[in-house]
Amino acid sequence: MYAADYTMPGAIIGKILRSPHAHARIRSIDTSRAAKLPGVKAVVTAKDLPDHKFEYVGPERVAVNFWHVTRNIMAREKVLYEGHAVAGVAAVDAATADEALSLIEVEYEVLPHAIDVDEAMKEDAPLLFEDMITRGVEPAPTKPSNISKRLEFKLGDLDAGWAQADVIVEDEFKTAAVHQGYIEPHACCVRVDPDGQTEIWSSSQGHFVVRALTAKLLNKPVGDVRCAPAEIGGGFGGKTVIYLEPVAALLSQKSGRPVKMTMTREEVFKATGPTSGGSMWVKMGATKDGKITAA
Repeated sequence: MYAADYTMPGAIIGKILRSPHAHARIRSIDTSRAAKLPGVKAVVTAKDLPDHKFEYVGPERVAVNFWHVTRNIMAREKVLYEGHAVAGVAAVDAATADEALSLIEVEYEVLPHAIDVDEAMKEDAPLLFEDMITRGVEPAPTKPSNISKRLEFKLGDLDAGWAQADVIVEDEFKTAAVHQGYIEPHACCVRVDPDGQTEIWSSSQGHFVVRALTAKLLNKPVGDVRCAPAEIGGGFGGKTVIYLEPVAALLSQKSGRPVKMTMTREEVFKATGPTSGGSMWVKMGATKDGKITAA
C-alpha cells in the first residue's frame, strides 16, 4: 500500500500553512482563532518544535546542521522560500483543517530575495542567514554569505593534462531548478502514544533516515520511533529527506490521535527538494581520438 493511501483507525487530517513570500521575517503568529474552531484538535508552530544548536554533525563532506533542518521543517525567525511551512493544524476533516489555516494570522516583514544562483552569491545579495560564514575557505571569511561551503577536489596533474590535449573547450553554463515529478506526493500517517512511542508510515526512499531525523528533531530516543516501509509512488532522490513527519508527530502528540498528512501537488513543487539551479564554468581538454586529458 502506498503511504498516501494508508491511514490508521481514528486518524484526523493534518495540513500546513505556508508562506506566500519568498523571504520575510516573521513578526508574529496568532493561532488562537484557529485553535477555537470546532473540530480542530491541535495547532502547532515552530515554538512547539525543539530548537537545536548551530553545529555541524557528522563527516565534513556530508555534515548536517540540525539548526538549519529544524527551520526547514517549520519557519522560526524567517521564511526562506515561498511555500515554507509556518504552522500546522489537525482537524476532524480536510475542510475544517483548511478553514483553520485561514484563521491563522501571520505578520510578515517582507525582505528582498534572490532566485538566481549568481545573484545570490554576490556580496550585496540579501542574506538568508545573517550569521552564516562560508566553510572550506582559508583564511576563513569574516563576513556572512549565502555560500554555505566550498568544496575542492583535485586528482592528477592538470598542467600535464592541458599540455597533452589537442583540443581545449571552455564555457559557462546555467541550469534551472528541475523537480523529479514523482506521481505520489509526500505523505505520512503518524501516531504518538501516551508513552511517547511513535509509529510513522511515510512515502520515503529511506525509512531509517526518516526515523533517525524525526527522533533527532523531536529530541526522542531513536528506539521510541518506528518507521514502517510503504510502497513508494516515485522518488528519484526527492524522498530521502523529511518535511511532514515531525509536524505530524507533534500534532498527534497534542491531539492524542493519529494524524494523516498529504501534500497537494502545489506543495510538492513549492516546499520540497527539486534539483537546484546551477551555475558552472567548465574547461575540458581532450586528444583527437576522444581521450579526455584534463577537466
